[in-house]
Amino acid sequence: MLELKNLSFAVKDEDGTEKTILHDVNLTVPDRKFTVITGPNGSGKSTLAKLIMGIEQPTGGSILFDGSDITGMSVTERAKLGIAFAFQQPVRFKGITVYDLLRIASGKKITMFQACDYLSEVGLCAQNYIHRETNDSLSGGELKRIEIATVLARKNRLSVFDEPEAGIDLWSFQNLIRVFEKMRDEIADSSMIIISHQERILRIADEIAVLSAGTIERSGPREEILPSIMGTEASQDLCARMR
Repeated sequence: MLELKNLSFAVKDEDGTEKTILHDVNLTVPDRKFTVITGPNGSGKSTLAKLIMGIEQPTGGSILFDGSDITGMSVTERAKLGIAFAFQQPVRFKGITVYDLLRIASGKKITMFQACDYLSEVGLCAQNYIHRETNDSLSGGELKRIEIATVLARKNRLSVFDEPEAGIDLWSFQNLIRVFEKMRDEIADSSMIIISHQERILRIADEIAVLSAGTIERSGPREEILPSIMGTEASQDLCARMR
C-alpha cells in the first residue's frame, strides 16, 4: 500500500520567489487496485508521479510504502522495492535493442521467447520489434507499448504511468486501453497508478483521485467519483480535455 501524507512540493523562481506546486496531498493507494489520478492541466499530476518515484524530492510531508517511510529514498532504492515508473515521453536509447531493454528491465536473465511474450501482451509483433533499436525509428505509440512491456517484465509491486496517452495516435491509444484493462484484470499482489484525464482510462479504474490546485480534492471508488467529476461545472474543463 502506498500512502501520501501531507505531501508538499515547491520550487523557487529565478527571482527567488517560492512557487508551491503541491500542498498537503493526502492519498492512500490500496493494494491490488487500479488507481487513476486525474485533474486539469497544471494541477500538479506529473509532479506527484515523480515524487512517488523519487525523481523529485518533496519539500514537506512523507511517502510510505508497505508501512515503511521511503520519502528520502532514491529512484534506485524505490525500484528495488518494486516501484516502477513509465514516463510521459519514453526515453530513446540508441544502440540498445528492444530485447536488451526487456532484459535490463526484468533484472534477471530472460529468454528470447519470454521477451517476445511481453511484446505480444502489449500488442506488438515480436518478430518485427525484438531486434530493433529503441531509437528515433520507433513511433511514440510503439515506444509507449515497449515501455509498458518493460514494466510487465519487471513484475512490480507498484507501477506508475504518467499520462500514457500523451502524443500517441488513436489506434495506439485503443491498444493501450486494452493493455490496461488486461493489467487491471490480472492485478494480484501489485497496484497500478495512472496519471490521466482521459475518460476511457477513468472508466476502467477501481479508484479515482482528483487533483486540483495542487491538492487532492476528492478520492474514492470510481462509482462515487466519476459521476461527480463528469457532471459539475467545475469539471467541464476537465471533460473538454478528455475528449
